[in-house]
Amino acid sequence: MEKLSKQLLATLDDDHVRNIRWMEESPADVLVHSAEPPQGYTVPWHHHRRTQLLCIFSGVALIMTARGRWMVPPGHALFIPVGMEHSIEILSDVSMKSVYVTPRGQPPKDEAPRVVEVTDLARSLLLEAIRLREAPVGHRKAKLVLSLLVEEIATLPVRPLGLPFPSDRRLTALCRDYLANPSPNARLDDWAEKLSVSRRTFTRQFRKETGISFTTWRQQASVFACLPQLAEGQPVTNVALEAGYESVAAFTTMFRRMLGTSPRSYMASRWTFDRPSA
Repeated sequence: MEKLSKQLLATLDDDHVRNIRWMEESPADVLVHSAEPPQGYTVPWHHHRRTQLLCIFSGVALIMTARGRWMVPPGHALFIPVGMEHSIEILSDVSMKSVYVTPRGQPPKDEAPRVVEVTDLARSLLLEAIRLREAPVGHRKAKLVLSLLVEEIATLPVRPLGLPFPSDRRLTALCRDYLANPSPNARLDDWAEKLSVSRRTFTRQFRKETGISFTTWRQQASVFACLPQLAEGQPVTNVALEAGYESVAAFTTMFRRMLGTSPRSYMASRWTFDRPSA
């Protein structure tokens, strides 16, 4: 069982500490939990002995690992593999539910974190599992719901909401600055000049550090940085123009290329995700 560090205990509220202790001490193969952390709440680096599916029902959370950063908007979830160090930053008031699965519980066999879209079936099963959380050990319906939930989450569609970050300190600083002030017109040559390297060297280093080209990273980061504003209900026009796009159409084209739908359709479906179950 994972030991809780003094640093971790010192930064979490009492409810969170109780949840972690309960999760780590429980002999069950599948556990579910619900929480509503406020904007600005952070969880320092830690890991679990179970795979975690962290599902966002409302609000936006940013999860960081050594492999990158993952923005998780409403209606989506992040798979966090067993033993993977991660930290969490709450970007807007969040309602979130988590599923924790031991290796015996047969979680998805994938060692890489990834963002997935939560289906209506997975959502309903998760809410029902949380409702039945206090059921007696061996409760037939609870066992069936958890079993079907694990089967369903293994097939959830992956969405490109992860943003790889370089390990180079100077390059990381540029990436952070870009996320704070995104612009689809950012030029590779300008970044290379800031690092005092040639265009060719920068291109090679950026791909080596992130696994993708600068252009692809910039496009993903532009949409990535806009998700918190969209999740808060800000008008698409305002978000697009503030992000540096010349028109809503240009922003919509990039958004659709990444997520397969328009910003308005996407957020309309996400805003209703936290509706009460029928």
